[in-house]
Amino acid sequence: MTSKLQYSSIYFPVFLVLWIGLFLDSKPVAEVIEYSQWLTNGLVFLCFFWVYKKVAKKIKTLMIYGIGLAFLGEMFFAVLLGMYEYRLENIPLYVPLGHSLIYAAVFYINKEKVIQGKKELITSILYCAMIIYSSLWLALAQDILGFLCMLFVIFFLKKKIANKLFFLIMFFMIVYLELLGTYYACWVWPDTWFSKISFITSANPPSGISVFYFGFDLGCLWIYKKLNAQKWQRMKSLRKIRATKGVTAQGVK
Repeated sequence: MTSKLQYSSIYFPVFLVLWIGLFLDSKPVAEVIEYSQWLTNGLVFLCFFWVYKKVAKKIKTLMIYGIGLAFLGEMFFAVLLGMYEYRLENIPLYVPLGHSLIYAAVFYINKEKVIQGKKELITSILYCAMIIYSSLWLALAQDILGFLCMLFVIFFLKKKIANKLFFLIMFFMIVYLELLGTYYACWVWPDTWFSKISFITSANPPSGISVFYFGFDLGCLWIYKKLNAQKWQRMKSLRKIRATKGVTAQGVK
């Protein structure tokens, strides 16, 4: 097994652009550069174009679906429900693009041979780290919302055993995103859920909020299945054939 990272040119730029882009959209920078959010929009668009060129055709399609789905999700959760609020009380253009970039980045991190070669170990480490992380936020910041979301993630992962590592990587990718976004005050989470449910207190950000991104991931996949039914069935058939060959090969050994 080689330790070479095959897909780093896809996900490293996403990590970097999330950091730089959110810094540019921060309050301190906005005080100096009036339209700093447009710098972030442009930077994220360039990153989207770069990643889009490099990913497989299926991921390209999912990234496009993801933009529309993310916009609808932002309208529902941020605008309609007021679950969180952006710095300029808008939906920044970079946000829907960012959702799709994160999906692509996590997909290719999970796809790395060095990750897949130690899949069970990494899954166990991330699973324990997730519980510890959310428990600390609960203890230190009264983050009941984040902890409840984390418990839902645990329940969710029991139902999605085959993709557990993908979703655990997504969990910590969202931790990275949310810590940056709230640190730079690009958006803010209220002290209680929706600012109305007082007994469900929340940190800024809630520790387990990635569970809502899981819905985004599954939504993109559901749209792909519906609009590309024949391709999806063909892919499932190929997977079954490969799995059968793998079992046969192990039996021969």
